[in-house]
Amino acid sequence: MNRATVAAWAALGADQGLLERVSYDRLPGVLPARLPVAEAARATVAVCALAAAELAAVRGTGQGPVPRVRVDDGAVATAFRSDRFVTMDGRPWEGFAPLSRFWRTADGWVRTHANYPHHAAALPAALGLPAGAGADAVAGALAERSAAEVEEAVYGAGGLAVAVRDPAAWAASEQGALVAGRPLLTLERVGAAPGPSRGTGEARTGAPCAGLRVLDLTRVLAGPVATRTLALLGADVLRVDAPDLPESQEAHNDTGLGKRSTLLDLRRGVDRRAFDALLDAADVVVTGYRPGALDRFGLAPDALAGRRPGLVVARLSAWGAYGPWGGRRGFDSLVQAATGIAVLEGGGERPGALPAQALDHGTGYLVAAAVLRALTERHRGGGTWRVEAALTQTGHWLTHGTDREPLPGDGAGATPYEPERWLRERDTPLGRLRHALSPVSYEGGPADWSRPPGRWGADAPRWTV
Repeated sequence: MNRATVAAWAALGADQGLLERVSYDRLPGVLPARLPVAEAARATVAVCALAAAELAAVRGTGQGPVPRVRVDDGAVATAFRSDRFVTMDGRPWEGFAPLSRFWRTADGWVRTHANYPHHAAALPAALGLPAGAGADAVAGALAERSAAEVEEAVYGAGGLAVAVRDPAAWAASEQGALVAGRPLLTLERVGAAPGPSRGTGEARTGAPCAGLRVLDLTRVLAGPVATRTLALLGADVLRVDAPDLPESQEAHNDTGLGKRSTLLDLRRGVDRRAFDALLDAADVVVTGYRPGALDRFGLAPDALAGRRPGLVVARLSAWGAYGPWGGRRGFDSLVQAATGIAVLEGGGERPGALPAQALDHGTGYLVAAAVLRALTERHRGGGTWRVEAALTQTGHWLTHGTDREPLPGDGAGATPYEPERWLRERDTPLGRLRHALSPVSYEGGPADWSRPPGRWGADAPRWTV
């Protein structure tokens, strides 16, 4: 058993003896990188699948053994790049926008993220350029400024840019030092509550989350991966977004599998009442907004736990809910740039990137695993549970807690990786969807989502179970 899997399972407070239930199908050439990305990805999926199997055993008869888990490298690699494989009627998700990239500055590099219109508008505004300025104008303005100056100016204007740091510079920063002192994730019981009275025994169908309700307050990409996984495992997942925040239907085609999606403005009385009714009946709440952004609505983790004893509250963020960067917006690509990963993956003078948005996907599976473990412990002994995770903490674990693992026999005779085996097509009301299968698999568990993604925001704000 590799060090990364052991550490992740330990962070979940789980029985280490259950790790013997996990086995692997190894493939060469998956997620190639200078860092041990394939190993970290495999570990996050392994602990998620094992946590699902454990919950299935507990919520089933409660007497049988935990089902065996098999982790397939091909399924893991395909799922970690699911955004690159998803199509609707043959049309792919375009991914990064033209202003989302690395740029040279007067003293180094910055990485920007401008996929959403408001972030794309903030970048030229911060640089004193006219609205709609193109890449050439942005490049010229950035070349005249220091990376640190750009980072602060763009952030101050409501945009997203970070200076590319090497690992030593990140470790020497206040935020980097705080991240290094944190665990991979936090799973803790924060209050007393009786065990659930609803849904007991419903997991005998093989879906460990059957009968459970998950309120999904997340956006691209880690949070939706976590809740997509809970939907696979039978949960009734309802994603709630504000109507004035833009979202990509292409992104929802990838991460909305198995879920429903609704729009509610929590500043409006009628919408707030509808949301409160959902919250009062939820088993799990997963939030993925920057720390503090939901506090004005009474949705901080402590407030949620106090309001609803017995709730499982999971919060994930880019930088961690602490330190000088605790309230900053962030995405996987920016975390890679700030923490030194881009430098480690770069070639020559130019920074590079991981072969997938691995911090997002890895954190998503870790959060899902933590929620599953919390549900197991709640089923056994009640309680109110809290989960905290951050992309930076997953990144630190990748660079400091994960080792390269050679293939048995150096991979001689192994079948080369071809993603088509782990892709499926299905008809949906929006067209013909191609998507990656989930890598979370165990004996008797679900093989695919029960429903395709619908139109983003088009569902009624109600539970179906």
